[in-house]
Amino acid sequence: MNDQRPEPNAIIRFEGASKWYGNVIGLNKLDLSIPSGITGLLGPNGAGKSTFLQLATGQLRPSQGRVTVLGQTAWNNPALGRQIGLCPEQDAFYEWMTGRQFVAFCAQLSGMNPRAARSAAEAVLDRVGLAASMNRPIKGYSKGMRQRTKLAQALVHDPQVLFLDEPLTGTDPVVRHELIQIIRQAAADGRTIVLSSHVLYEVEAITSHVVLINHGRLVAEGDTREIRDLIDTHPHRIVLKSTTLRSLATRLVAFPDVLGIQLRQNDGSILVETHQPDAFYERLPSLCLDEGLTIDELYSDDDSLEAVFKYLVAS
Repeated sequence: MNDQRPEPNAIIRFEGASKWYGNVIGLNKLDLSIPSGITGLLGPNGAGKSTFLQLATGQLRPSQGRVTVLGQTAWNNPALGRQIGLCPEQDAFYEWMTGRQFVAFCAQLSGMNPRAARSAAEAVLDRVGLAASMNRPIKGYSKGMRQRTKLAQALVHDPQVLFLDEPLTGTDPVVRHELIQIIRQAAADGRTIVLSSHVLYEVEAITSHVVLINHGRLVAEGDTREIRDLIDTHPHRIVLKSTTLRSLATRLVAFPDVLGIQLRQNDGSILVETHQPDAFYERLPSLCLDEGLTIDELYSDDDSLEAVFKYLVAS
């Protein structure tokens, strides 16, 4: 878990970094070290994710503290810009350009000569599944094709670090799956990736290492399972469905680790709150085997990252 100590192999570092916009605080004294691999940057809209990315990519200067990427100061460092790629949330294209022209233009901005830029653009557009459409004007592209184009321009100059801002927004399930595979492959090729999102299940599909921020502050950082362990003292909610609803409820309420139960007649379920979910789960088999009670279905919404996130940002 995050303990504020600098990681020796950190690729991205925020050291007491703050960013103020007048009286508005975008990021507040953030201390964070991000290692290689894929890190999910999570937070609700307005949490500070965009400020985080703009500081890390050198678009903004920190009001306080220091931000480094690959050991270099991010702000006012054009050389570093050639080593990082950004897939922005906003659609910002020259709509009259073809996909190939746009991505090649972006490659030239990173320092490639025109011939190398054209070659790299064609290769990366093929990689993201746009080979058949690369010569069409971007103004006719679907949302999924536009997302692929943004990812292509972020990858075209072969950056070491990749920042992805809501890269799956507006895509259908097929395109989403394909983009996830491209992102995973980019990491497998040795890149460090920070993926910003407020859609938690999308991040869970890509990585288990997450950073949660809210109101410009770090809420939690680590593996999703470790973060789940942060709230062991928070009542864990478990839903059981049964055809012996009242008899089961009578037995459950007697458990010493059960804080309370709620009968939900509409769907034949019981909502249980417990501080000791492991002990609670261990008792259930004997209820069925020794006492003849039925449990037809058992699940817990609190095991999802979304439930963890909602709890942490509300704390």
